[in-house]
Parts: sequence; C-alpha cells; structure tokens
Amino acid sequence: MRITISGRNIEITPGLREAVEEKLSKLERYFTPETDVIVTLSVEKERQKIEVTIPVKGNIIRSEQVSNDMYVSIDLVEEVIERQLKKYKNKIVDQKQAAANFQKEYIEKEVEDDDEIKIIRSKRFGMKPMYPEDACVQMELLGHNFFVFQNAETDEVNVVYKRKGNTYGLIEPEF
Repeated sequence: MRITISGRNIEITPGLREAVEEKLSKLERYFTPETDVIVTLSVEKERQKIEVTIPVKGNIIRSEQVSNDMYVSIDLVEEVIERQLKKYKNKIVDQKQAAANFQKEYIEKEVEDDDEIKIIRSKRFGMKPMYPEDACVQMELLGHNFFVFQNAETDEVNVVYKRKGNTYGLIEPEF
C-alpha cells in the first residue's frame, strides 16, 4: 500500500506519521502493494479529524473519525475500515468490481456474512406537499434524523436530514 499523508491546520510530525503508518499497515493484508491510501489529518477548534480514502476499482472505501485526540482518531479509523471490509467483502467479490485491488488470499478466504442486510420493517404513509422548512420542523417534532416529504415547490419527493452543528441538508432527485 502506498500511504499519502497530508495535513490541514496541522503539521505532520514524525510521531503522527509513524502512528498513521503503523495503524494503517494492518490493512496491508487486504490490499495489493499498488493500492493508494489517502490520509488527511485536520484540526478545527477542539476537533482532531482523520479522513482515510482508499479508491478501489469501482468503489471508494472511506472513513472519517473525529475526537479530542488525534491518536484516538487514528486508532478508530483503522477499526472502522476493517469492519467495512469484512462487511462488504462478499459483495465486492461477487460483483467482481474491485477484486484487482485486494490480496488474493483475502478474496479466496470465506467470510461469514453475519452483517447481511435485512429489512425488518416497512412503513407506508401519506405525503402531503410541504416546504423544506416545514419538513425540518416535522422531523424535529418526530425526533428523527431525516424526513421524507413531497416538496410543495417542485412536487418531487425530497429528504431533509440533520447535519453536524445543528444544520440541515436537503436531498433532491436528479434525473
């Protein structure tokens, strides 16, 4: 694996570089030596953030972790990526999309699909047209993180969702 480390509002000290390389080297058993791993460390106020992006053919494996300590963030990000790989391994190999970036031994080894995606509940509800701001209010009243609604302005199905910092996002379809 080729690890590229960059920093935003932080100097990449030899200690940080060593910690990142040591943690992410645990992922070498999954990837071929030609696989690029892009790491960005950043500091915003009290937030110590690490973003790891691994582009593999047809997909992107990505994790972002934030904590008050950069070394804690580094520890967390490796665990999350490993969990993602185990969870999606069979799907990646079945689709033959990204097999070229993975070690042959990893692909051939069977993994129990214990995290199989199962839809356990289905809901139906009437949608009355409303404005995105009203949908945000309704979402807050329900105590949810997102809300699906029919946009009164466009007559299309949209989704509003909560973002970090008490802000909201709007998802609109693109045809």
